[in-house]
Amino acid sequence: MVQTDISQLNAETADWRQILRNYRDEFSECKRLLQDNCKQPLSRDQLQDVEHFHNQFHIQLINIHDVKQEIKNHERKVQYELSKSDTLTDQTYEDHERLLNEFLSLENMLQEVRGSFNNFINATNC
Repeated sequence: MVQTDISQLNAETADWRQILRNYRDEFSECKRLLQDNCKQPLSRDQLQDVEHFHNQFHIQLINIHDVKQEIKNHERKVQYELSKSDTLTDQTYEDHERLLNEFLSLENMLQEVRGSFNNFINATNC
């Protein structure tokens, strides 16, 4: 039973990191797309939107990095605890739940930014 829980925790954190890597790659590409394709004359409002999305991509890439680092630290903590005993502390399980909530919150934000950016690109034909 405990081994299954630990395997599940490891699988979850690996999935979270992969999803965040995919978002990192996508947002890096969106940032490049924004810079490369929005070179034609734009209205003042469109320029503000370009700046907004540029800033959002920068901020979200930092957030992705930070959450990935927290996940890596959590994985290290799990491995350390397992090297000392065959069980994890209740605090580690609580940390896992907190990380899940943080991951889901970030993913929700990333999806909102993605949707807004796609709407902007479609509306401006950048």
